[in-house]
Amino acid sequence: MNRYLLLAALSLGVAAPAFAQHGGHGAPQTPAPQAPAPQRPAPQQQPAAPADQHGGHTMPMPPASPPQTRAPLAPASPTQSAPNDPHSGHTMPERPAAAADEHAGHAMDAEAIDPPEVGNDVPPDAPGEFAADRFFPQGDMSRARSILRDEHGGALTYKIMSNLLEYQSQNGEDGYRWDGQAWFGGDIDRVVIKTEGQGSRDQIDDAEVQVLYSRAWDHVTDLQIGLRQDIEPNPSRTYLALGFQTLLPSWFEVEGALFVGQRGQMLARINGSYDFHITQRLVLQPRAELNLAAQDDPAVGLGSGLSDAEVGLRLRYEIQREFAPYVGVSWDRKFGSTADYARADGERAETTSFVVGLRAWY
Repeated sequence: MNRYLLLAALSLGVAAPAFAQHGGHGAPQTPAPQAPAPQRPAPQQQPAAPADQHGGHTMPMPPASPPQTRAPLAPASPTQSAPNDPHSGHTMPERPAAAADEHAGHAMDAEAIDPPEVGNDVPPDAPGEFAADRFFPQGDMSRARSILRDEHGGALTYKIMSNLLEYQSQNGEDGYRWDGQAWFGGDIDRVVIKTEGQGSRDQIDDAEVQVLYSRAWDHVTDLQIGLRQDIEPNPSRTYLALGFQTLLPSWFEVEGALFVGQRGQMLARINGSYDFHITQRLVLQPRAELNLAAQDDPAVGLGSGLSDAEVGLRLRYEIQREFAPYVGVSWDRKFGSTADYARADGERAETTSFVVGLRAWY
């Protein structure tokens, strides 16, 4: 019995300190006294360092070392890097010493400030060999490249156009008039043929043909040089023709020419027109033409100064852009000596005509 009581007392004595350490609900227990730890020799007196807390345990800091004089650091090698350096493992280029000296003296070289000019180099030669020639016959590829050049800016084309092809009713005296041109060539150089004239029921009063070389001066103006041959009236005349065709702002079409004859005659002509689009297909076109002469030529009934003028107003309906019938009115007037020559031949100096015609091109 005494043995069992002794075992219970020993169990309580061992469990009580552990229970008190872990916050048991019972009364706090006083820990059992422990034997004193052996004494170590006291270290030299050093300034106390702040304690570092690690998880609730106070750890003594190592004594601070006495201050020492730091030696200057040697320059690091480009391949060396400090620990935790974000550029570790990368070689950083060094700054040239010459550039550093210039910046130190605040003197900037012109080449260092301004970049070298770009774009003045001689362009390379066009390739003489084509990769496609390695896989296809060279003759076929040369012919294909020629067609490609023609169809992209170098093509030869043509156009035939009648600006006026009309019947004129002049108070019982019927007449007709034509004005057209045709050209053949490319975007820059062309051959142009122009013709115009008028007549009555039984005869041709005036007729001329011009053969011209035309060259583009800009994207809206062509300069022309060639010959003009008058077929009627007799005797016929031949002139050197110098002219132009242009498109003025707001889409005014203007043509002008100077004619120099074999005997020193000098003539000039200018005409212009404008298209008012009432609808997409209905177009009202005012038109005017003036002819001038530097001297009288009684053989052909031509007087000096403003010889004649024509002003018309025509309304056309474009069934297609290439085919447009029209109706309108035309006023013709001869001036000065030209009017006198007309009256002497039994002609009227002024006429007003109702016209019906066709404007077409191909």
